[in-house]
Amino acid sequence: MRIGAWELTQTAPGAWIDAASIAAADWLPALVPGTIGASLQAAGRWTPDDGVGFDAFDVWYRAEITGDGAALLQLDGLATIAEVFLGDARVLVSDNMFVAHEIGLTLAGRHTLHIAFRSLDAHLAGKKGRARWRPKLVRPPALRFVRTLLVGHIPGWGPPVHAVGPYRGVCLVPAADLRIVERHIATSFDRDGDGLIDLAIRLSAKVEGWVTARCGDIDFTLVDDGDGVLRGRAEVPEVQRWWPATHGTPALYAVSVQAGGREFDLGKVGFRTIEVDRDADGKGFGLRINSEQVFCRGACWTPADIVALPFSREAYLPLLTPMRDAGLNMVRVGGTMGYEGDAFHALCDELGLLVWQDFAFSNFDYPAGDAAFRASVEAEVRQFLVRTQGSPSLAVLCGASEVAQQAAMLGMPAPLWSNAIFDELLPAVVAALRPDVPYTPHSPWGGDLPFVANEGISHYYGVSAHLRPIEEARRAEVRFSAESLGFANVPDVAPFALEPDRPEIVHRNDVERVPHEVGASWAFEAIRNHYTETLYGVDVAALRRDDPERFLAFARATSAEVIEATYAEWRRAGSPTQGALVWWWRDIFDGAGWGMLDARNAPKAAHYGLKRASRPVSVVLTDENLNGLAVSLINETAEPIAAKLSLVCLREGETVVMRGETELTLPARRTFGLAASTIWGGFFDTTYAFRFGDPSHDVTVARLAHTDGTLLAEAFHFPLGRGRARHDLGLEAAVEHGEAGAVLVLRTRRLAQSIRLVVDGYRPEDNYFHLAPGEGRRIALAPLGDAAVRPTRRAEPLNGLTPAIF
Repeated sequence: MRIGAWELTQTAPGAWIDAASIAAADWLPALVPGTIGASLQAAGRWTPDDGVGFDAFDVWYRAEITGDGAALLQLDGLATIAEVFLGDARVLVSDNMFVAHEIGLTLAGRHTLHIAFRSLDAHLAGKKGRARWRPKLVRPPALRFVRTLLVGHIPGWGPPVHAVGPYRGVCLVPAADLRIVERHIATSFDRDGDGLIDLAIRLSAKVEGWVTARCGDIDFTLVDDGDGVLRGRAEVPEVQRWWPATHGTPALYAVSVQAGGREFDLGKVGFRTIEVDRDADGKGFGLRINSEQVFCRGACWTPADIVALPFSREAYLPLLTPMRDAGLNMVRVGGTMGYEGDAFHALCDELGLLVWQDFAFSNFDYPAGDAAFRASVEAEVRQFLVRTQGSPSLAVLCGASEVAQQAAMLGMPAPLWSNAIFDELLPAVVAALRPDVPYTPHSPWGGDLPFVANEGISHYYGVSAHLRPIEEARRAEVRFSAESLGFANVPDVAPFALEPDRPEIVHRNDVERVPHEVGASWAFEAIRNHYTETLYGVDVAALRRDDPERFLAFARATSAEVIEATYAEWRRAGSPTQGALVWWWRDIFDGAGWGMLDARNAPKAAHYGLKRASRPVSVVLTDENLNGLAVSLINETAEPIAAKLSLVCLREGETVVMRGETELTLPARRTFGLAASTIWGGFFDTTYAFRFGDPSHDVTVARLAHTDGTLLAEAFHFPLGRGRARHDLGLEAAVEHGEAGAVLVLRTRRLAQSIRLVVDGYRPEDNYFHLAPGEGRRIALAPLGDAAVRPTRRAEPLNGLTPAIF
């Protein structure tokens, strides 16, 4: 049995009522799995920049299928209003792109399979019912009636890219093939801490002989419970617990079933516990993994390709691996982003990345009273939870993104902030299928208003969108921010032009790519510019006009500095914050988007700031005003670390005016603090808070190293501000090649700020960092495999007169 090549065509809505009414048309080769956007883009007939979506059309796919006898047609995802025809007979109607289907067919030779994706605009035109509130974020408002991907329908986030087509797999298999039709996997621990695995499956047919299972190297038997379900439990002695990568090893165990002479791979499972930590006052939100408090940091996810919606390991690997390598430990799939494929969750398990999964709801007043809608939602949620059973990385399940916030901000009374979908249906399904994963009905959620920062879960944009000073991140007493710190982050290599007659960041065809939200009075580029002026005291408008390249240099540095400084407040000793995620890991289109990575997966300055802020072993400096400079030391690893901490105060970034150091042990998985005065051995106005005379220094540098001198982390405090002046720094750079690869060695006579490394053919492990005089830095360079014939290699300090060429 096989499915032949796919083709597609577009028609006016309702032009063809069914397969029998199909007329002559221009059929194009189609990518399946995929979307119409991916197919048209591959054919050179459409790009996202055309500004044309697909909701106004009917889209038809067709393929020839061959086979004889009973068959199963498996459709893993149809976006969105779909009808399936075998010959002239309609065999399926689907109105939820997140629900998979399996159709029994009887084949006799060759048949034509058609899938009609009906115009979403035409479908929604017939939907009636007044919403209690109408959000401005998503368009059109009637999308609340349909289960489809929202991200392509949000003006300000990018052009209209509507998910239309068989975006997940389409398979044809013989009905007689033995297969697992139901499964349930759960892991836990016994009283002695050994692992327990419970496995239950239902096969498509009875088999002769024993049905056995294996978890790691433990074999056990599955026994029929009399209802056709085969069940078994096994103990895994001395089980290795699964940890997020920041705190330990993400240990996994392969699970398989042997039945009827076949082996079925059920993927890998992990053993871990997750509890919600509400803090002593009962108002907090955080996670304890295996009873250890984990500071969650990471980013909100966007699709690997907003057009094609791929779901393969190859698509996810270049996006998730840099997360792990950056010291992040959580990724949130938000309510506007749908659900990712099995490979996504398998990779998060493997890489040690916790997954916060919103169910696919955002902003709208959803029709909770519609029985058919609720039934569709239940099928969607059950399928997602079944296919992610046993996944240890799944850490938080959330009913919706900004539904309660939207209702509250638009003046709705508290009883209307939620509904039965989020309060009854979803928690019941979660309790049945993933009782090990905490559930929250909304994000944000907590407090007298659902969006307050100092109780429960918030979406904190005080620093960023609301232009609050960086110290506001502390005053707000953020408990857990599921999204935060949105800026128009400039890519390292801008795939857009600075037009000579119009010196602003624009896309190549003058379509602005500066993120914003409909209904807000601000755009995120203006927000970033505000912090540039605050940090550096520059006139952004004049700088942009007179020196566009230097404007971009400040813009890049600003994102990194604000992110790093804000996380310092959240990770300091005594902070009530137990987690914070930045808004968007990756841009979905070229331009200065919210992402830490640009649309081509290259890291931006913001990425490097977040990476430094997220180190599992780190030192953090915070200004406590008259109480001096506080030093927080962090060790999230499983072992104590013998370390040396040094503090140095520099005048004009060069002359040492104060120096102190101490040797200490960093306890495993602990954060603790001490005052700089402890290291000085007496009073010194490190923060220049007392202002007795002229300031003695303009920067304090903290250096945390192993006792053998190997650098662990650095932190910088600028009591007088970062400044905008440029100096002769004496910066030197050279590349060394050895068995471990290429390393860039840098030294400076005077403090070099926010050094941008441009190394064609390589990607540096750190960038946009400060460099103090003295020890120097060794930066590993990872080859990219696309070295230029005449490579550009330079180090550009923000406060330097000239770059260092190497």
